[in-house]
Amino acid sequence: MTSPRIRCLFSILPVALTALAGADDVVDGFIAGQTTAANGRTLPYRLFMPRVPDQAQLPLIVHFHGAGSWGDNNTAQLGQARRFGTSAWQSAHPCFVLAPQTPTGEKWVDLDWRKTDHAMPTEPTWQMATVIALTEKLIRELPIDPTGVYVNGQSMGGFATWDAISRWPSLFAAAVPVCGGGDPLQADKIKAIPVWAFHGAKDTVVPPDNSRRLVAALQQVGATIKYTEYPEVAHDAWNYAYDEPGLRDWLFAQRKLKK
Repeated sequence: MTSPRIRCLFSILPVALTALAGADDVVDGFIAGQTTAANGRTLPYRLFMPRVPDQAQLPLIVHFHGAGSWGDNNTAQLGQARRFGTSAWQSAHPCFVLAPQTPTGEKWVDLDWRKTDHAMPTEPTWQMATVIALTEKLIRELPIDPTGVYVNGQSMGGFATWDAISRWPSLFAAAVPVCGGGDPLQADKIKAIPVWAFHGAKDTVVPPDNSRRLVAALQQVGATIKYTEYPEVAHDAWNYAYDEPGLRDWLFAQRKLKK
């Protein structure tokens, strides 16, 4: 039987998500859904629904998973996304959390992770474009504060974070890319977005120069940029970054100006 809390959430869920959600489709508070891309393919996702006070709007965190969570089971991508739905996060800063999942072998951004010299592809991948379209739909249909939409991700998801703010800079209030990379030539476009980037100095999967080059480019254009590099950490910087003291409060303190 569906719990009373889930039943009450159905009243504000988008129709497509409501049709899919049931008691067996909720994992740690994340409700299962799927959305259809412009090319006809489907993309699974999970959405954490906080308790929303009457007449209130709450922030939204968009989380892009790494390659270790590839697939179509609509569960693996919750590995790091779960932490944003924990009582520690939600009691201090209640928020919605969107965690999409990309198919096995298909990157959020079509770049070679091993390299450090990147040029942003002309067009976004179909799954990236689909996640952004879904994000905009959720903002329209749910009590989400459009001035408090945040994006983060690790590894492949770190690349996605840089790509998302480069392509849609007006959508996000802040970004937390972890051991990712991107195109430094986009720095002027994203300089108004507060960014706190993380990387491990001993990362041999995604070279730390990826983050260093982006941070340097942003500093050169006068951006608000924070960078934490862990001297003894390899390609698991997310295990430290998401627990970094002050990150949670810093993130939720960021707001973009209303139009």
